[in-house]
Amino acid sequence: MTQSLRPTRLTTTLVGLGLIGLSATASAETTLNVVGSWSSLELHRQFEKPFWSETLPAKSNGEIETQVTTHDQMGIAGSDVYRYLGDGLFDVGMTVADYTVGDAPALEGLDLPMMASDIESAQQVAGAFRPLAETTMNERFNSHVLAIVPYPAQVLFCNTPIDGIESLADKKVRASGRSTGEFIEALGAQSLNIAFNEVPGSLERGVIDCAVTGSLSGYSAGWHEVSSHLLALPMGGWDYVITAINLDKWNGLDNATQAQIQSSLDSEFVAPVWANARTETARGIACLTGQGECPLGDPADMTLVRASDDDLARARQALEEKVLPAWASRVDDETRQAWNSSVGEIVGLTATAP
Repeated sequence: MTQSLRPTRLTTTLVGLGLIGLSATASAETTLNVVGSWSSLELHRQFEKPFWSETLPAKSNGEIETQVTTHDQMGIAGSDVYRYLGDGLFDVGMTVADYTVGDAPALEGLDLPMMASDIESAQQVAGAFRPLAETTMNERFNSHVLAIVPYPAQVLFCNTPIDGIESLADKKVRASGRSTGEFIEALGAQSLNIAFNEVPGSLERGVIDCAVTGSLSGYSAGWHEVSSHLLALPMGGWDYVITAINLDKWNGLDNATQAQIQSSLDSEFVAPVWANARTETARGIACLTGQGECPLGDPADMTLVRASDDDLARARQALEEKVLPAWASRVDDETRQAWNSSVGEIVGLTATAP
């Protein structure tokens, strides 16, 4: 483990949420305590919670029982989810992989900025990266990977007029992860690390000029209320969420239960999330700008800034010359080789330590 736990405070929280001290009912052979990602966002509300609370217990004919909450409802940071998961304080955890790269730099290789510019290549990257994610989660967090799914493309919200990447020079920008921060710095802006739920206030007060998050995530969180311009460029990648189960818990399950969990996840969670992701970014942009139908409520009227060819070329240059070498320097040669032979081949990049 990379960090000792703070058991007293967290244990009290878990007990209050019903995640400790549970006993399986007479009809349930397996009980799973599940901690999901952000409670307010579509990924949890429409996919995580229904799957773990309803679908999996039903598919198992009641042999698997679950208790479900989220890290923000528990009052713990997203970066702590896998640490607590590895120590067995709950059984299944999911969070944005980029939140944990301080403990596991290899996970940055899943979501480097502008590496996958569309949802099809993003899904190919997730599949190719999974063996490396499994090795990393085993070794760093005593956990087994069950799924990798995306948020919508991580685009740029600004509270000041912009007309493309060149406009970011000297601006203060909230990044969605370390590699995104390096990408922003390569574009001449200042990168700041601010928690997701603190961004609206920071934009409103002028602490930052811009911030990166998913289009629909930003709409759901009200970022449009404190922003005026939207640059529709996946500057922060896709903020993939890795769903993992404590390795000791997984190894303690019989083969049939393991197969039930994995097959149910693949068909009833992973496939629908990826199908939804094909339209989610566009729906978010429509809701933020009023250009198109917004199924979630009243549309906002942000100014949509579309990336030019020059923007795309500048972004690719920043990835190749700054971001990728910086990540390569933080991982070992074995990780670089594994990445180059999998993800690298899909995106046409080679990671080489400087």
